[in-house]
Amino acid sequence: AKGLPLTSLSRKIAVWALTKGGAELGRRLMEHLTNGCLYVSAPVHQPGLSARRFEGLREALVENFRRYEAHIFIMATGIVVRSLVDQLRHKAEDPAVLVMDETGRHVISLLSGHLGGANALARRVAKRLGADPVITTATDLRSVPAIDLIARERGLAIENHAAIRLVSGALLRGDPIGICDSQGCLGNALTEADIRSIDLGADGAPTTDHGRLPIVFVDDIEIDLPPEVLILRPASLFVGLGCNRGTPAHEIRELLEVVLTKNGLAPKSLAGFASVDLKSDEPGMIEAADAFGLPLNFYSRQQLAQVADIRTPSAAVEKHIGIPSVCEAAAILAAGRGKLIVPKQTTRNVTVAVARRPCSSSV
Repeated sequence: AKGLPLTSLSRKIAVWALTKGGAELGRRLMEHLTNGCLYVSAPVHQPGLSARRFEGLREALVENFRRYEAHIFIMATGIVVRSLVDQLRHKAEDPAVLVMDETGRHVISLLSGHLGGANALARRVAKRLGADPVITTATDLRSVPAIDLIARERGLAIENHAAIRLVSGALLRGDPIGICDSQGCLGNALTEADIRSIDLGADGAPTTDHGRLPIVFVDDIEIDLPPEVLILRPASLFVGLGCNRGTPAHEIRELLEVVLTKNGLAPKSLAGFASVDLKSDEPGMIEAADAFGLPLNFYSRQQLAQVADIRTPSAAVEKHIGIPSVCEAAAILAAGRGKLIVPKQTTRNVTVAVARRPCSSSV
């Protein structure tokens, strides 16, 4: 249906055309995009066409490549490759890149097929335009589960991308992989034939014979693991914050870093911050959350007062704002009434608590 997003992962899509035929196909494609922008080369741009004009493709991409979550190029693949060579960083960071011929016969998933969603986008574009999707990733062609795609779908952050190849290689060969997933974050994403459940000790070594299988470790705790173990981090940790007025962001960050290190918790599993709504205009707290790129939610005193399982209530907090806890109660609420795993930790100006949301609550 017209107006529906082609993929929830590529909300902001740029379409690029060099020829009149490409511009016409781009115009048709724009009818199916809710947040797309058509770019047309200056020599073929026509009055009345709802598109931005550009002089040189490479120069235009320097300014715009990172502004979009996906790019669809209606032109020869070679032109796209040469124009993008200086813009590419890593498959975990690059936008999805598709290439189409101006006749609309083929839609090629060129870059960021899994993590960037290019494969899914290519299939949907092809379906809308009656084209053939061209997918070249081995796992897709052989209908083998792709661990990076599973991680993205399950909201798991990949800590060491280099280890993906070992896991993918085993799955492509039809060999099982070892899974250490105490919280059940992967659910049923892999079949019993694909996996062997294993346990790792505190030193990162398997506690039972795993037959040298590639291992995937899924947890929000830090243990010493060899580099070949693929580490996936669930977005499971929520931080409750409290602070005195005017506390700078670096003080808040410093205490949080100490708390995470002391308790063996992974920074990549941080999912959000929370506090009382009286602090909604606290600059240091807002800046600290922004530094982690995470949301900062605020709860009313009435909401915080309803949290019963407070470990370290504060008489001072109750005297000043009428409730026994801010940081512990806020952490528990932010985690969907999850389990408090780090009770209130304090410095002179800051209080921090951490709660865990079970993976089953977030998938």
